[in-house]
Amino acid sequence: MRHGKKVNHLGRKTAHRHALLSNMASSLILNKRITTTVAKAKALRKYVEPLLTKAKDDTTHSRRTVFSYLQNKESVKTLFGEVAAKISDRPGGYTRIIKLGDVRLGDNAEMCLIELVDYNTLYTKDGAAKKAKTRRSRRGGKKGPETTEVEGSTEAPAVEAKAEKKAKAPAKKAPAKKAPSKKSKD
Repeated sequence: MRHGKKVNHLGRKTAHRHALLSNMASSLILNKRITTTVAKAKALRKYVEPLLTKAKDDTTHSRRTVFSYLQNKESVKTLFGEVAAKISDRPGGYTRIIKLGDVRLGDNAEMCLIELVDYNTLYTKDGAAKKAKTRRSRRGGKKGPETTEVEGSTEAPAVEAKAEKKAKAPAKKAPAKKAPSKKSKD
């Protein structure tokens, strides 16, 4: 039984698997996106995301720790230089796996694209524009100092008008239910 054994061995011995994940992580950091199988991408995500978290803290210790995993000076330099600057405000979830519709010709394995989230401009431009807008509720919870004067005067009558409509609506609905039933019988 495999209770509690969550490591996907990927059909390789331990040293081969670590070398594979190290090379894939270096390629992902240098190229920002790679195409691989779904199983390898899921294993790579578990391998590379802690390294990306360590890259936020640029100390000698964290650089040496990351280098012990990657064994590639260029990828460590890129990781602590440009990648760490982009992911500094993100609390996690640095990678995205996008499944591709096609399968590999030789063994019919499902293929996917794994990429660093902050480097895909298709998603970030729209997301940044949406985040710039603030959400406003209709009930008027907390308001900032400048919105109190502008929106307070326009929303207060609207809220009062809605409250009046709600109070009047039940009284009007009771006779209205009887009247259409008589008209439909005629």
